Amino acid sequence: MDQRHNDYFDAMGLALAEASAATKHDDVPIGAVLLDPSGAVVAADHNRREEVGDATAHAEMLVLAAASKASGSWRLAGHTLVVTLEPCAMCAMAAVWARVERIVYGAADPKAGAAWSLYNIPQDARLNHRCDLIHGIREEECANILEDFFRSRRSQPN
Repeated sequence: MDQRHNDYFDAMGLALAEASAATKHDDVPIGAVLLDPSGAVVAADHNRREEVGDATAHAEMLVLAAASKASGSWRLAGHTLVVTLEPCAMCAMAAVWARVERIVYGAADPKAGAAWSLYNIPQDARLNHRCDLIHGIREEECANILEDFFRSRRSQPN
C-alpha cells in the first residue's frame, strides 16, 4: 500500500461507519468525511435522502454544507473530501465549487460516477478549479457495504 493510501485509510474507516448509519433509515449506505488542511475531521455524515425527503441530501453535500457553515465560508481550499463511493455529478461539481483540494473515494460508480468512471468533473480543464483524485481506498469494504444493502433489498418481498 503506498503512502497516499495510508494517509486516508483511517478517514475512510470513519466514512464507512457513517455509511453503515445510513441503513438505519433505509438510505443507500454512502458516508463522507471532510478533512481540513491539517488532516483533522471537520465534518462527517451519510446519505439522508430518505430520512429528510431531499434528493440533494447526499453525504458529500451534507459535509460540504456543514463545513462551510462552521467556517463561515463556502471556500474549502486545502480540504479533502473522503467518500465511500465515487461522487455523482452533483457532488463532484459541489466539490469543485467549494474549491476542495482533493477527493478520495473507495468504490468506483460505473453508472453515475462523475470523478472518473462516467465523467471527470473534478479534473475538467474547462472549469476554474480542479481537484486531485485518489481512488480505491478500502475499495472492497466500500463496495461490499453497497452490495450487501442492495442484495438485502432485492431479497425483500414487495
